[in-house]
Amino acid sequence: MAEEKAKRYVENSAPDDARAYSRGYEAHRVGISMQECVEYYSKWAENGKYDQDLCSKRYRGPVIAANVLTEHFCDKIPETKILDVATGTGLVGKELQARGFKHLDALEPATGMLEQARKTNIYTNLYCEFLDGKRLPIEDDTYNCCVTSGGMGEGHIPCHGLHELIRITKPGGLICIVMREEYLTHVKEYHERLEPLMKKLEDDGKLKQLSREIVSRYSYDNNGVVYKLQIC
Repeated sequence: MAEEKAKRYVENSAPDDARAYSRGYEAHRVGISMQECVEYYSKWAENGKYDQDLCSKRYRGPVIAANVLTEHFCDKIPETKILDVATGTGLVGKELQARGFKHLDALEPATGMLEQARKTNIYTNLYCEFLDGKRLPIEDDTYNCCVTSGGMGEGHIPCHGLHELIRITKPGGLICIVMREEYLTHVKEYHERLEPLMKKLEDDGKLKQLSREIVSRYSYDNNGVVYKLQIC
């Protein structure tokens, strides 16, 4: 189904849009491993190709994420400490900085992407790490917020990555996940697993879901879903 949708989009789009969509689709192809994924992203980041392909008219995730955090932390933006998870080249960080956020760190496993993010001079600490359930080199209760936009997908952040985000986020802090809505059913890792895990973590008193919002045109013409999870 996803493959057919991608094919239709490419066939009916302008050449530049079709090429950009195809490169994005390749990063989420069925069966891609996490290692293959980071290697692909590192190559995609070269010479600004990633930023060109995922310009704001095609990919609204960074703007959506930044708007959510700006509203949530409206009275304490300058002092809010944020970890940008699956940083990429720093698109979310740029949007956050433009809104007045000053304390930003980056977590990104693809070295090529992280190098581009480093060049923005937005981030204080940059961690070249997978969010795959293993303990990160970050202390407990470090951040007021962990945010990811585009970090969820085939071969991307697994469900159990949530546990580590909970550990490094302060009580009362926020985990914000912005992702393509259809991945909840199209990606095996998340289908009937991601939202049940969120519910279990809530039942266990680890977090509280503040909101689950569907947003239009998150990526191209695809809807997104935005989760706001507060740490207990």
